[in-house]
Amino acid sequence: MYRDVLLDIDDPVALITLNRPEKLNALTDRTLQELRHAVATAEGDERVVGIVITGAGRAFSAGVDMGALARIQAAGEIAAMREETELEPREPGDPTMGEDFRSGWGVLLSVRKPVIAAVNGPCVGLGFSIAMFCDLRFAAEEAYFLPTFAQRGLVAEHGTSWILPRLVGPSRALDIFWSGRRIGAAEAKELGLVNRVTPGGQLLNEARECVRQLARASSPTSLMYMKRQVWRHLTLPLGEAMRETNALQDASVTWPDFAEGLASFRERREPRFARLRLP
Repeated sequence: MYRDVLLDIDDPVALITLNRPEKLNALTDRTLQELRHAVATAEGDERVVGIVITGAGRAFSAGVDMGALARIQAAGEIAAMREETELEPREPGDPTMGEDFRSGWGVLLSVRKPVIAAVNGPCVGLGFSIAMFCDLRFAAEEAYFLPTFAQRGLVAEHGTSWILPRLVGPSRALDIFWSGRRIGAAEAKELGLVNRVTPGGQLLNEARECVRQLARASSPTSLMYMKRQVWRHLTLPLGEAMRETNALQDASVTWPDFAEGLASFRERREPRFARLRLP
């Protein structure tokens, strides 16, 4: 189905691989369309509890492909990188999250399953932005992050001005944006850019095992609502967030997963939660 990405589903994990290793997984419009389509496909597959995004070869992504950048510069507009593809339009994410979560790669925050970036190497420009909008980031020891926007005469692109201060705080975000310096995996973990650092050979196993552990012990329905709460509530006043939480809390005690969670605790066994069946 895809030319620039690979999608492999091995219950309970969907692994999506940016697959232009000869170009360090530089991003064309086709690559981005395929990535979006693959995320939507994985989200809708009942076998999938969590989605892992990584890069083939030695890079996560080198950012936007230089050919696309040349077209943008010549035309003076972002739309110049657009490509026609044969893909049937398919959008990921929960539309009830609202329009704020439909734009750009902010859509990953509305995907109803956990999304983990397994950053295996250089993570640059738009690749950096995509990784920041994943729910969790695991990095190989040799990985590094390079948000080179200021060094290309650009602004903090692709929604990073919203997400990065929420991950690391405003002053650290400005330091990262202004300097455009190379941030290694160890510093990235210290800053809060990544959750875990692991030897490169263990990176995908670590990300897959995280999803497997969630599938063994956690309700997929709970995961979906918790993700929605965390990201939506960053945009809401405290009172409104509390009212929404209280309504969900009242509803959750009537769910089958609550009964199963109590039963598994009493019987000292792993819970058997139902997988998500999305419309």
